[in-house]
Amino acid sequence: MSTIACIGSGNMGFALMNSQKNKTDNSGKKTEIYITDADKEKAQTAAILLNAKVLSSNIEAAQKSDIVFLAVKPQILSEVLAEIAPIIKKRYSTDSAPVLVSMAAGWSTGRIQTTIEEKIPVVRIMPNTPSLIGKGMIAMSASPEVTADKITELEIFLGCAGKVDIIEEQFLDAVTGLSGSGPAFVYMFIDALADGGVKAGLSREKALCYAIQTVFGAAAMVQETGKQPEELINMVTSPGGTTLAGLAALKDNAFGNTVIKAVEAAWKRSIELGK
Repeated sequence: MSTIACIGSGNMGFALMNSQKNKTDNSGKKTEIYITDADKEKAQTAAILLNAKVLSSNIEAAQKSDIVFLAVKPQILSEVLAEIAPIIKKRYSTDSAPVLVSMAAGWSTGRIQTTIEEKIPVVRIMPNTPSLIGKGMIAMSASPEVTADKITELEIFLGCAGKVDIIEEQFLDAVTGLSGSGPAFVYMFIDALADGGVKAGLSREKALCYAIQTVFGAAAMVQETGKQPEELINMVTSPGGTTLAGLAALKDNAFGNTVIKAVEAAWKRSIELGK
């Protein structure tokens, strides 16, 4: 079992590390996790919740770990990479370089290698916030330097936080716009669905309860029946009925096109962050 370090203890870093809390390998050995963060108090709080150890610096994380998660914002990743580059290059020269796992939107594996100035093993992932409860969608792409056994190990590690899909790196910006940002779009839809229930006379509490279960159940129907969304829409819709009236209102107000534009805007912003 590799030693894991997470640079950054924000929502996504915490979510992925939390999925490993108290996990053990086949020999019963617990996964060892290290945490670093510019906010020392935040790192200490996360470490307590994760049964992890706080390290004094990012350099120490790069020294001690087999896999280093880069859970920092894209805007400061270059600063972090510059800080750890000397120790990464030193370990690379002795064939012991750690695998860097980045979740920074827009940063390609090649750009990370160029910043480090070595062809080190780099994995790029795009998780989403449902990973906090083990229901995430996590896309993963690896540079050629990452060995097959490390890819398998990461699949198992990340699989505790949700569904893992290995995808070509060229599609990761699209994934960022869809599943990375997508939960926020769904939360907005749930909120609006509940507002509609309130407008129709339900209490806010009741309306939110019905909206949540409706979205949860509808997603499960798509997943478990294997039917296309259009086919499931037809199952709900009766001629001249209530659903048809509601669908007409959605179409009149460009609901579908608005959602497409939201994903497109997030996708384009991910590309911009990589420049």
